[in-house]
Amino acid sequence: MFDKDRGRGGRSPATSDNRESYDDRLGHILGAATDVIARVGYEKASMRMVAATAGVSLAGIYHYFEAKERMLFLIQFRAFTALLNTVREKLHGVEDPVEQLRVMVRNHVAYFVANMAALKACSHELDSLSGAAFDEIRQIRRDYYGLTRGIVERILAQHAPGANVDHHVTTMCLFGALNWMYRWYEPKRGRSPVALANQITDQYLHGLLGRSPSRTEMNAAST
Repeated sequence: MFDKDRGRGGRSPATSDNRESYDDRLGHILGAATDVIARVGYEKASMRMVAATAGVSLAGIYHYFEAKERMLFLIQFRAFTALLNTVREKLHGVEDPVEQLRVMVRNHVAYFVANMAALKACSHELDSLSGAAFDEIRQIRRDYYGLTRGIVERILAQHAPGANVDHHVTTMCLFGALNWMYRWYEPKRGRSPVALANQITDQYLHGLLGRSPSRTEMNAAST
């Protein structure tokens, strides 16, 4: 398993005094790596390109990363861990599955609107990882998928019991809508992230149920 908090060769910074500056530099380099991978793809991205984008020496890059795959692992680990942990926190105390869906979609949209390059890198480059790195990221993604599928299944159980739909396909259709935003959404000119998330949720519910659940139904389901 990869150690998420260590630099090259598994070494951590020598003292706690330089921890903040180390993390800042690491975050800066990862930001540059994310931009490069999103722009040219993982296969074409090179450590030299990342160094140039970050404004650091090639030797400086190798001080933090022993290989390019390490960068991709951390990009995906940070993104999916942030998504999963944040949505779990926001769902605490939310009982109605329709509102749970709204929370999940708003969280997903807000995170990736602020991190469009990460959305592209994460959507396209999972299979570029291998071994323990691949397994760890796949498990985090499965946890996130499982959380979302559970919400979808509770909506169907409450508002469309007996509906003859494949729950995996239904869940993946939602992720299909969310994960391709980088191809068409322009944060500076488009609708606000909240308005965008609300519209995606409403359209998804209409497609899933043929309508949006009424407030009366939602209140009844929560009692």
